[in-house]
Amino acid sequence: MSSTISAQHPLRLAMWSGPRNISTAFMRSWENRSDTVVVDEPFYAHYLAVTGKDHPGKEQVIAAGETDWRQVVKQLTGPVPGGKAIYYQKLMTHHWLPSMGRDWFADLRHCFLIRHPREMITSYIKIVERPTLEDTGYPQQTEIFEWVRNHTGEIPPVIESTSVLNEPEATLRTLCERLGIAFEPAMLSWPPGPRATDGVWAPHWYAEVEKTTSFRPYRPKDEPVPASLQSLYEECLDHYERLAVHRLA
Repeated sequence: MSSTISAQHPLRLAMWSGPRNISTAFMRSWENRSDTVVVDEPFYAHYLAVTGKDHPGKEQVIAAGETDWRQVVKQLTGPVPGGKAIYYQKLMTHHWLPSMGRDWFADLRHCFLIRHPREMITSYIKIVERPTLEDTGYPQQTEIFEWVRNHTGEIPPVIESTSVLNEPEATLRTLCERLGIAFEPAMLSWPPGPRATDGVWAPHWYAEVEKTTSFRPYRPKDEPVPASLQSLYEECLDHYERLAVHRLA
């Protein structure tokens, strides 16, 4: 591990992903490190309380979570639970609302997990029949990426989900190198089943990932985007491509 990363000088890693990606499996990978603690979608309760979106387990999520985004920020930028050196934060881009401040971004390192919108949309509409552009999280991901680039002068890491699935070790090694930390082979596999760190929404969303013990090889999906969502797809594709040009090789 880089000498600059320690319990006294932790790495707070914000991993920004849209819905229907491999974000939970990626969280499993990082949680299996010896030096890392994770937090699962800490802004979800605030998002549901403010937007009123009808998600599975909505009332339970709101009751169990923190509905004030400012308090969530204090948790994410405060002492790292367990005194760990790395605080991995699984953050969903569609949970990020215009009313939420951004200055605290400077206290974190940021990474972006992307997935092609054709596959994301055809998966998402099985749960949300008529998603809006904001529901997909693509414009928010672009906005956050540009904020980070403009305020740091650096291009933050962008990870393509298919790269993780097809070449998990190479992709994770490259990402760890960019972050200045040592790669741990433990990131490549994990025990099956639920985690105490999973959000209370896990029974509604995590059934498949709970069966996994590693990243499964990518399997292309040929399902077409419905004609009624073609304009949405094209908007999402524009945002996706703006980040995809920066993805890790």
